[in-house]
Amino acid sequence: MVTKNLVDKIKKTMDAIGRPVNLMEVCGTHTVAIFRHGIRDIIPKNIRLLSGPGCPVCVTPIKDVDAAIAISKQDNVILSTFGDMMRVPGSKQSLYHAHADGADIRVVYSPIDALNIASAQLEKKIVFFATGFETTSPSVAGTLIEGKRLGVDNFFIYSAHKTVPPALKALLDSDDVMVNGFILPGHVSTIIGSEPYKFIASDYRIPSVITGFDAEDILLGINMILDQIATGRAEVEIQYKKVVKEKGNQKAMSILNEYFESCDAQWRGLGIIPKSGLKLNERAKRWDVNSIYNIDVPDSREPKSCLCGQVLRGVKLPTDCVLFGKNCTPEHPVGACMVSTEGSCAAFYRYSPRGYRGYNG
Repeated sequence: MVTKNLVDKIKKTMDAIGRPVNLMEVCGTHTVAIFRHGIRDIIPKNIRLLSGPGCPVCVTPIKDVDAAIAISKQDNVILSTFGDMMRVPGSKQSLYHAHADGADIRVVYSPIDALNIASAQLEKKIVFFATGFETTSPSVAGTLIEGKRLGVDNFFIYSAHKTVPPALKALLDSDDVMVNGFILPGHVSTIIGSEPYKFIASDYRIPSVITGFDAEDILLGINMILDQIATGRAEVEIQYKKVVKEKGNQKAMSILNEYFESCDAQWRGLGIIPKSGLKLNERAKRWDVNSIYNIDVPDSREPKSCLCGQVLRGVKLPTDCVLFGKNCTPEHPVGACMVSTEGSCAAFYRYSPRGYRGYNG
């Protein structure tokens, strides 16, 4: 009954708006939840939901994958990383294939697991290939604090961490992205809060709502965005109030800032975005793998015909790609968006009917 009432409200608000609306869900978890709950099937057809650059695996550029592979092939090195990163294609091979060729690459579930490997194998250099947004980077900083306490000195980080707000600014500054409202990520926002998104409303007059992941959460978030559009408002609102606070998790941010600082970073599909990455600061230089290896890999382009970069910007649908479901599948991915379970292409492949060519307008 609650769902039906929310859908009815959305329909009435869209009638009042009187034009099509493009909403972008920034978070990959939202992309999957929208499919799983069948949200597109119950909202008006003139609401178009676009997936954004909120999948950390998907936005990790080829150059970082190539660098991780190069590190894994150094003498006495064990490279560790999250499982989704194993199959992300590099310019010549993936970490999975590098492992098959003999590199010692291990899947871990947390950076603490990687630290434990370092504690157990002091004769090796253990490198953690760290990817993810503000949700995961504090745990890496916390692991360094623990490593310092334990006196582990054979543990190193290759940081490919990203931060979400600068990527949204880059999207809004581009000429080909047409977004009328943002469904902002829930998990990232538990850490950073709502304040870092304020520029979306103040500088660009775009409504946005930090939203949870249940069907009712998502529908309510959509309705809140549409209500802003209908009334001519542009604010950053929090639907996910049971978890997200305006100031975020200040303790987690304090831990993060202990060892990380912002830097320019390359994003797959978006290029280099100023102050959108996290690198180890001077206090953490001893753990920076770049301090012991001079890894220099050339820039690489996406595979021919792969639209992963445009999908991440919300400019193209996965089904617009000629490779989708044919040459590119979750079992044999060409682009990173088909690798992660949170990737837009993987979600379309898993949940969309065969032959599906579009949605809601």
